[in-house]
Amino acid sequence: MSFTSSKRLKLSTFKLNTLLAMAQAISGEMRTEDLMERFRTILNDDLEIDRILFIKFEEKKWDLLLSTNCPETLFAEIDVERDLMEFTEISFVSTAESNVLQEFDIIIPVIQNNAPLAFVLIADTKEEAKGVSASIKHLNFVQTLSIIIFVAIENLRLFHKTLEQEAMKKELELASKMQNLLIPNQETLPQTREVKIYSYYHPHSEVGGDFFDVIQLEKGEIGFCIADVSGKGMSAAIIMSNFQANLRALFTHDITLTGLVEKLNFRVLATAKGERFITIFIGRYNPMRKTLEYINAGHNPPVFYDRETGKIELLTLGCVGLGMIEDIPVMNVGSVRVNSPSKLICYTDGLVEYSQGDKVVMDQSLIEQSIKEDMPVNEVVDLIVSTRIEQVESNEIVIFDDISILGFEFN
Repeated sequence: MSFTSSKRLKLSTFKLNTLLAMAQAISGEMRTEDLMERFRTILNDDLEIDRILFIKFEEKKWDLLLSTNCPETLFAEIDVERDLMEFTEISFVSTAESNVLQEFDIIIPVIQNNAPLAFVLIADTKEEAKGVSASIKHLNFVQTLSIIIFVAIENLRLFHKTLEQEAMKKELELASKMQNLLIPNQETLPQTREVKIYSYYHPHSEVGGDFFDVIQLEKGEIGFCIADVSGKGMSAAIIMSNFQANLRALFTHDITLTGLVEKLNFRVLATAKGERFITIFIGRYNPMRKTLEYINAGHNPPVFYDRETGKIELLTLGCVGLGMIEDIPVMNVGSVRVNSPSKLICYTDGLVEYSQGDKVVMDQSLIEQSIKEDMPVNEVVDLIVSTRIEQVESNEIVIFDDISILGFEFN
């Protein structure tokens, strides 16, 4: 075998082994920096291609991943959209109109889904070099290697993105579990001879912005609240958990409802910084006086039903939502005499606001119809929930928010 043939064989073997090694790196855990350094070593040291620029589209912008033997300001002078996007196949710089590209010999685009997502620009700058330029001699190999490098970087990016998504998923699952611990379950709700309480809670996603609580106060009184934070997601859940802690700390037998709402408004402003607000319905029932006092702070009006008279009343008196303004100008306290067996359904807007066809509907008729049924409040809540589930499953409506229900039966 001649010296020339032996040299060609060694070069071919080197290229093959290099491609195999880089292909294996796609499924490995190499960093992008490591891949770029290996790419540089192969081109600069092994193939003697001394000028390289590797540009890749990432996170909605073009990033410089590798630059060797290039003027420091060269990349800043290149406008990818203007100078490079026209190249969809290997091109010699003599075909380029941009002067800044004259620093290179060849442009190699990496195409995916008919769009360039990376560019490799190479050149030989050694004036003493003789024979065929290394950039031209190894052009096909460099193109293949560039594609493999691009795929490897993309795989690494997607791998780390998947890890981040899995971590976020686990965080959301943990947040959901923690939030569910804050929402009273049926076993922890106080039940008395005078009042029976039943609840339902269903967040639209892992964590929600709905909240309710029932607190046993002194002298047999029962305090309760149902609330909804504007917006969704983790931030809404954090604000809601903070609100629950404040409610538990402030809601005592001695505090007036107006005083309580004023303090809660101050705490919400301090926590949400004006970026979120909370609508709440807060009430206190005194079984001795058979009186329900309440303040509706921008919330959906609960439905009160007197079984003896058959009358339905919407509890609307109150004020604006919490966290909207620093000083609430007007705050009305509502009062309902519970002289006969009655039922009360409190809820959040996910129950009554839904999309139907191409319209968004706000309708509380289901609550008003169900509360009139001759059944205990737990069955009323179950009837409301089952009806909504049937409507969703039959594609009659689409629900897009959290749903919370708090039902009371006064004897």
